[in-house]
Amino acid sequence: MKFRTIAASLLAISLAGAMTACSGSGNGSGGGKNGASSGGKEPAAATATASGSGSPETSASGLDRSKELKLTVFSTTANYAGEQTGWFAKIIKDKFNIKLNIIASNLDGGDNKIAAMMASGDMGDIIVFGDDKGNYPNAIKAGLLLDWTKDGLLDKYGQDIVKSFPKAIEKAKISFGGGSAVYGIGNNVATNQPGPSEGKDMTWGPDLRWDLYQKIGAPPIDSIEDYLPVLKKMQELEPTNEQGKKTYAFSLWSDWDGNYKLTLAKQFANMYGYDEIVDTAVYVKADEPKYYDFLSDESWYMKSLKLYFDANQMGLVDPDSLSQKFDEVTAKYKDGRLLFSWFPWLGAANYNTPERTAQGKGFALVPFKGEKVWSTGFNQYGGNGILSIGAKAKDPERIMEFINWFYTPEGAMISAGGGTSIPNGPKGLLWDIGSDGKPYVTDLGWQAYQDQKGTQMPQEYGGGSFDNGMNKINFSFVVPSLTNPETGEPYDHNLWETSLKRNPTKLDSDWREKMGALTAKEYFVKNDMVAVAPQGFTGKEPLQMDQALLQKNKQIGTVIQQYSWKMVFAKNEAEYEKLKAEMLKKVKGLGYDEVMAFSVKKAEELFEARKSVSP
Repeated sequence: MKFRTIAASLLAISLAGAMTACSGSGNGSGGGKNGASSGGKEPAAATATASGSGSPETSASGLDRSKELKLTVFSTTANYAGEQTGWFAKIIKDKFNIKLNIIASNLDGGDNKIAAMMASGDMGDIIVFGDDKGNYPNAIKAGLLLDWTKDGLLDKYGQDIVKSFPKAIEKAKISFGGGSAVYGIGNNVATNQPGPSEGKDMTWGPDLRWDLYQKIGAPPIDSIEDYLPVLKKMQELEPTNEQGKKTYAFSLWSDWDGNYKLTLAKQFANMYGYDEIVDTAVYVKADEPKYYDFLSDESWYMKSLKLYFDANQMGLVDPDSLSQKFDEVTAKYKDGRLLFSWFPWLGAANYNTPERTAQGKGFALVPFKGEKVWSTGFNQYGGNGILSIGAKAKDPERIMEFINWFYTPEGAMISAGGGTSIPNGPKGLLWDIGSDGKPYVTDLGWQAYQDQKGTQMPQEYGGGSFDNGMNKINFSFVVPSLTNPETGEPYDHNLWETSLKRNPTKLDSDWREKMGALTAKEYFVKNDMVAVAPQGFTGKEPLQMDQALLQKNKQIGTVIQQYSWKMVFAKNEAEYEKLKAEMLKKVKGLGYDEVMAFSVKKAEELFEARKSVSP
């Protein structure tokens, strides 16, 4: 799955997560708690709050901010190019006297653009890498990235990072800095907090059209295969949408397919607590040192292909799946043509409008017996996305101070995850702190979070739409569900107590009453249906495939991907089995056993890393 697609899609998680269908007053005045006035705060007061210690001219650490600093941000994950505008631009201008200009390789040549930037010898002032493979270590070797330990840069101007997230720095030094240098920090860092790190919803469901599921009697679902007869009954109850177009249970798409898979054939493994080690031939258990072969009979990848084949024979798979893209699928969810969603952020985010949820219609979690959904947990070492400073960066001290701010409670409350969730935005306008010390979302805030492009921000807060003003770097600094030490609640506004209890819709109320929980995550946790994967670190450089094995692996992945689609849409069982046998024979001949041997070593490396996590 391409990082940019993940980021764009996951952005919808917290939109799906808003447990209210109310759009607020819509008057643009930034109404306060429970619809009350926010007290008519002047924009200058909100700006001062955003500025924190020091002033736009001089920081608390003594840096001179009097001269505007224009930074070039080269992001391999950004979906926007040009000058950062809107409310986020206003905040960082007022606080740091900084302006950002973003170069997005996604929009300008992809890998060719990255190669050109590297060849030029200057990748920009701030660089975002989608992962820590290939381009990141190559940039280090080419001397294109700044060592954060040089002249005490990190210790002087990154004190909050050093204090709060030392494990992320440790990983950076050992993995890519020869034990001493720091060339970047991983995304989604956290402190060692127990439990799942997701928001109000887990990453995976499964979610069904709750209203139709109730109408057919809400039959118990003991296994994943049991969804098929249930979905067939739901389809028979509502065979077409309001426009008379046919409904389906599953609508697949190919533009997320990466090496090795039809992407949507791995999701059921995640619901059993397993996940793939990317670009290898194994799935590993989240909370046990277990793995299985990608193509074995016990693999939920192979079982999923058979499930989709069976579903297609029943008329439950959208025939457009072979040719359509993700955007076309989201449109079908919006139109009410689909009945099943692997992800809460897909079905609910697109179908669950205020009008529908007020009637009790919409997608909601319908788990199966024995589900044990995978959770990444709170990763002290950070993820594989990397944020770096360019070796030729202008004024690295001010850049380091700017980056450090994202790892403070103030910075995290405003950005609240960046690329992986809808940010909270400006304090005093979209959210605030009540007299009880607890955060709450204003009426304008709810409107902005639910109608991002349609909500205009006051000119004194930067103007433009809420959506246009989001941080366009597309990097998640701190895990949004991490607890803010200043409020005792997570940074993510969807998880605030005031948000969870605000104006539940008919759909929310019915689901909560029947499931005995406020949120899907609460349900999973209460019923011991979460498998949390410890996010550890071996203290050594990670194992890498050599070029010869990489080439074999790529060829194998292409064969698996091509045959997977053919198997799902095979005309009958005999053709399905024939295609399966052909696929297994071909990959074996291409060196699958060698890839498997390396994959087992990667699994063992992962299990070793988990031992490093403090209890």
